[in-house]
Amino acid sequence: MSLITLTTDFGLKDHFVGAVKGAIYSELSDAVIVDITHHISPFNISETAYVLKNAYKSFPEGSIHIIGVDSELNEETNHIALKLDNHYFICPNNGVISMIASEIRPEKIVEINIHDRIESSFPVLDVFVKVACHLKRGGTLEVIGKEIFDYKIITDIQPIISNNNSKITGSVIYIDNYGNVITNISKKLFEKIGKGREFELLADRYPFKKIHSKYSDIVNFAIPKEDRHLDGARLAIFNSAGYVEIALYRSNLDTVGGASSLLGLRYRDQLTITFKDVDSNS
Repeated sequence: MSLITLTTDFGLKDHFVGAVKGAIYSELSDAVIVDITHHISPFNISETAYVLKNAYKSFPEGSIHIIGVDSELNEETNHIALKLDNHYFICPNNGVISMIASEIRPEKIVEINIHDRIESSFPVLDVFVKVACHLKRGGTLEVIGKEIFDYKIITDIQPIISNNNSKITGSVIYIDNYGNVITNISKKLFEKIGKGREFELLADRYPFKKIHSKYSDIVNFAIPKEDRHLDGARLAIFNSAGYVEIALYRSNLDTVGGASSLLGLRYRDQLTITFKDVDSNS
């Protein structure tokens, strides 16, 4: 069964989410709508891309994903609909799709052209909903737009490789609910560039010599629990999405704070991973 999902920066205080769902139900009374999130930071495309990339794969093939972040139609941003990995995405062409599309090539992309019949200051409601319902009824992409072969790419989603493949410069793309800092450096890229070499990860002024597989890797379970004193200890891990994450072990946001606040790491801040040369004696 295909579903319609919503990912927006609308929040839940205002009428926007309710209006979008109402419009879908008005066209398809038996639709199943799932909220991925409505708490994307306002206009934050990188954050949207990260959340969507790690959520959509859990839905059935054929699902239709409406993305309402920075979606106003203007001279620099058109609207697109695409089929990718047997899912449909309806979104502004502002780079939000580039994190997914960098790994999986879209099967088809169209530039939505039904704006000729609809004037709207709320395109998610007036345009994206109509496209989603058309696709849900079994309609094709060609009916709602002309095929295109390119899409905008956000450059800050891609890390930079330098120093003859000995350095990765990445950036913070997301701060999660625990205050953990997620970067755009994937485990796949780390292993491809690192080739098993020793390294130093530098996040602001904080160095890390190891990247763990899970949070509890830093615990020595042979030590009695009352003697461990690890709460708030900083660590780097490859998170469940396969990206380098800077975290504090069992941090309490109310008393201790998270990695973002305590280490002073914010969205778009840079961090580096420098690999030792295999011939280095240092």
